[in-house]
Amino acid sequence: MAKSPFLESIASFMQVRNYSKRTIEAYLYWIKYFIVYCGKQHPRDLGSADIERFLTFLAVERQVSPGTQAVALNALVFLKTKFLSQAIEPLEHFQRATRQTKLPVVLTQDEVKALLGQLTGVHYLMGGLLYGSGLRRIELVRLRVKDIDFDFKQVRVMFGKGAKHRIVTMAEELIEPLHKHLKQVAFYHQQDISNPAFAGVWMPHALARKYPAASKSLNWQYLFPASRLSVDAASGLIRRHHYDETSVNKQIKRAAKLAGIQKEVSCHTLRHSFATHLLQSGTDIRTVQEQLGHSDVKTTEIYTHVLKQGALGVRSPLSNL
Repeated sequence: MAKSPFLESIASFMQVRNYSKRTIEAYLYWIKYFIVYCGKQHPRDLGSADIERFLTFLAVERQVSPGTQAVALNALVFLKTKFLSQAIEPLEHFQRATRQTKLPVVLTQDEVKALLGQLTGVHYLMGGLLYGSGLRRIELVRLRVKDIDFDFKQVRVMFGKGAKHRIVTMAEELIEPLHKHLKQVAFYHQQDISNPAFAGVWMPHALARKYPAASKSLNWQYLFPASRLSVDAASGLIRRHHYDETSVNKQIKRAAKLAGIQKEVSCHTLRHSFATHLLQSGTDIRTVQEQLGHSDVKTTEIYTHVLKQGALGVRSPLSNL
């Protein structure tokens, strides 16, 4: 089914409607999985009961997380109601996935220093922004040149999780390296605009119409651009995409290993560490909530639980012997 005309038509349908590449890939994965699970029957012949049976299978047999089950549900509702234009009955009779709340993995400040010490050049900048500004990985790679405000030492995060905007702090130590990095970005940009095939960087649909020339301006180029031009799958145009987000995670994991850190480390670990270290230094939890872009302060409160562990909270009775 890798080259299924049906799946390809779904992909084209979503591309025309400006769905993100990540959403298209996720929806196609779950739609394909659903079709295979149902004996490769055509989705037009499958109903709500089949969807509920599949969602229960994911929760009970696959033991997926609530978030993963929700993505699968959204993909199948999209398939039936948007792509096939079929009405479906309310989906209420399926086993919902459950998951116990996990405490985040947090590095000490010495561990963060050791990890960043294993990174150089653009990778150091990425690690510095992940930890120093508490960015999510996808927010980092989607930053544009214009989003860095050197005067106010802040970073503008546009269209973050939930399509929300926010402003986060920027460490002074990154200012000089960022200035040097921007010279390389400008060099790429000069090469690109001299290339007749270059169609400009991808722009949000409404802004592309409103400011047609902006896609070729330096301000709108990605802060961390890919090393080469590529074909935009949605439009077929030649563009320079942003740095691959999975490669960022590989660099962070590699640095943690070289630093001798035994904890399970990812890009998000640096965000967890950012929040915990802010609270540890006395920063108000509401301020941390705003920096992280959490809608509900209860989400931020998970970091206060981390601070209450061990020597920072309950004292072990062994220490009194």
